[in-house]
Amino acid sequence: MPADMTVTIDDIRATAERLAGQIVATPTVRSAALSDRNGVEVYLKLESLQRTGSFKDRGALAKLLTLDGAQAAAGVIAVSAGNHAQGVAYHAERLGIRATVVMPNGTPFNKIRRTEAFGARVVLHGDDVGAAAPYAHEMAASQGLTFIHPFDDAAIVAGQGTVALEMLAAQPDLDVLIVPVGGGGLISGVAVAAKAVNPAIEVVGVEAAMYPSARAALSGGPPATGGHTLAEGIAVKRPGALNLEIIRAHVDDIVLVDEPSLEAAVVAMMESAKVMAEGAGAAPLAALDSAGDRFAKRRVGLIVSGANIDSRLLAALLMRGLARAGRLARLRILIPDEPGYLARVATEISASGANIVEIYHQRMFHDIPAKETQLDVVVETRDEDHIRQVVGRLTDAGFEVGQLRDTARQA
Repeated sequence: MPADMTVTIDDIRATAERLAGQIVATPTVRSAALSDRNGVEVYLKLESLQRTGSFKDRGALAKLLTLDGAQAAAGVIAVSAGNHAQGVAYHAERLGIRATVVMPNGTPFNKIRRTEAFGARVVLHGDDVGAAAPYAHEMAASQGLTFIHPFDDAAIVAGQGTVALEMLAAQPDLDVLIVPVGGGGLISGVAVAAKAVNPAIEVVGVEAAMYPSARAALSGGPPATGGHTLAEGIAVKRPGALNLEIIRAHVDDIVLVDEPSLEAAVVAMMESAKVMAEGAGAAPLAALDSAGDRFAKRRVGLIVSGANIDSRLLAALLMRGLARAGRLARLRILIPDEPGYLARVATEISASGANIVEIYHQRMFHDIPAKETQLDVVVETRDEDHIRQVVGRLTDAGFEVGQLRDTARQA
């Protein structure tokens, strides 16, 4: 690797000194619930508690602190539809540097508003980040702005590597670190720092199965093709050149996790660990959950890289989690279209100890007899056995009942 394409532990330690007091030294906490769930000692590095809700604060600030007076006076520009945008915007405003962020058309309004609230000027261009990037480079050249790359930059990598310094200072006996991988900025910095502090530690990257960019690049395969993943923070088609070389030298393995695993991990982080995590932030837990006994009886550190998940999406995931766990069920019940039968159904469900959440009384647009009607009832239950008890009680009462499984369908 060329001399100008290296990041050393000394670089990361020097960066940590520069960042001190300007970012959150996030806690490393043991999760008893996740430890019991997986048969390992689980420690969470809560980068979700950074000011902008993700680890991107570190790299963005590290890069901004390298600017000379003329560069700082001219301003900076970045391309991002999420966490990098907010990290650059927040710290640029703190340092008195004008920041422009190019976001794709169609970026959710809440992300645009948050980036603007942190002080940046937002420019919309292109259908995705890949299409927005050339326009940002054109703006940088024409306006004399410094481009702040989200991952393929030595200063960014050194900033992200400070995560591992803090984590291993707090918990020096970790055996494994599991790190989300998108463009590779986080894992490359973490791997350099972790291996320098403890050469025996295992560093495992985790990618969304739809975006196996680093794994594909390491094997010489084609770039990731993409798709709609819950882990949008690591939905990157190609890792950075610098990042890939560091990954090749210092990372022990890269694993893939599918969408149902990511979804279950977001829910488990919220329900079991009491930690809000976006899809990328929950990816390390998804990898741990999918690993079987690979990490049994070892001390495993999970880097919770961010918490910027849309509240409506989180609510939907939690409800789907209830359905998967048998704590929410949708029943279809056929009853005579006569007074009193709806009350009888409600009485039977109540007597079984279940709670009615929603009920739809359907008379039209169904292939059912004119003198009958169909109820779709969403009930809250204890578990799958309890659902069967509810169905059994309604059947014994003379009703035709079926359970609809679409509410539990995984992404």
